[in-house]
Amino acid sequence: MATLTVTTKGQITLKQELLRHLNVAPGQKVEVDKLSDGWLVVRPAAQKHSIRGFSGLLAKKGTPRYTIAQIKKFTEEAWAGKRVC
Repeated sequence: MATLTVTTKGQITLKQELLRHLNVAPGQKVEVDKLSDGWLVVRPAAQKHSIRGFSGLLAKKGTPRYTIAQIKKFTEEAWAGKRVC
């Protein structure tokens, strides 16, 4: 369990260990659901991926060349809503 402090603006900051647990990187979004018993559920927001963006990832200069097996794995993870690279 983590204890977070509410700022004067009514905001909280999730600690790095929680962000790693959610597999959320800076700039990504999270979703929060309010439950009737006063609890909140926090989870990574669904990522919207496109084939164009995925292809652009593979075409960047200075990036390693990927094998067909690696590309297949990346594609499966992207369609499953997991973060790509």
